[in-house]
Amino acid sequence: MTQSLNLIFCGTPRFAVPTLDRLVEAGFDVQVVVTQPDRPKGRGLELVSSPVKQQGLQLGLPIIQPENIKNNDAFRAQITALKPDAIIVVGYGRIIPQWMLDLPPLGNINLHASLLPKYRGAAPIQWAIARGETVTGVTTMKLNAGLDTGDILLQQEILIDPNDTAETLAPKLAAVGADLTVETLRGLQAGSVHPRQQDHAEATLAPILKKEDGLIDFSRPAAEILNRMRGFQPWPGAYTKFRGKNVHVWKASALDRALPSSELMVEGGRLLVGCGERTAIELLEAQLEGKKRTSAADLIHGYRPRAGERLGE
Repeated sequence: MTQSLNLIFCGTPRFAVPTLDRLVEAGFDVQVVVTQPDRPKGRGLELVSSPVKQQGLQLGLPIIQPENIKNNDAFRAQITALKPDAIIVVGYGRIIPQWMLDLPPLGNINLHASLLPKYRGAAPIQWAIARGETVTGVTTMKLNAGLDTGDILLQQEILIDPNDTAETLAPKLAAVGADLTVETLRGLQAGSVHPRQQDHAEATLAPILKKEDGLIDFSRPAAEILNRMRGFQPWPGAYTKFRGKNVHVWKASALDRALPSSELMVEGGRLLVGCGERTAIELLEAQLEGKKRTSAADLIHGYRPRAGERLGE
């Protein structure tokens, strides 16, 4: 029987939880879970534990929550003393320092939610949908000092459903990635998985999302606007202005209609808006600043948008 590997798990978000579960189920010795410190959230600013911490406690695993890992002698001594065979990193949210990269014989193994070298960075799931990809996947790789530039170990493709949002796609990728991480470790242990360099010339970036990424640019074609709406859920979403107030667009569909960019048109109880390249979208659900989410029909009834009015103004 293959000897169990001693692991350290570094992770924070919900995306990392299935991998932690699968490692424990597969019989690996997860010696400690390293996750971000509890953070204040909500109106009461109560301290909230990360999803990984919550699950680690459920599994009865030791938890460490250092604020800093690069120049932290106590943390370094604690991790070094555990003599891990590998360190597993899934969405931890900190740059792994060189001393950690050099520590375990099998290296620091990262699960990344894209088919590297595409979509390197903090938001690969969101940007893959926003840019209209129909296929994405997960990659296990050996971390190095660069931004998602380490050698690839294994990859697994997954189709992006036309109705997928970042919220629906993430759990699918997390589940596939959890199995792939176990397969990677077993392959490394058996000598059947071999690192291969990324083709850096093919790299694309998936930078951290900003509030302004959700601002709808109606000069874009309708399909691109809808892809960005799907990709940027739940944050920053998709928003514009109507009569000087912010309006969040929750649901819309594409139309093969030529309307002037950003111009509104009411047609038989439907609310249309022009987009780029002679396309349009139909607004289905929206939410005006300070109001409840509502249907387009209710918006028409309550605000009586006039033909020729524009969104974004």
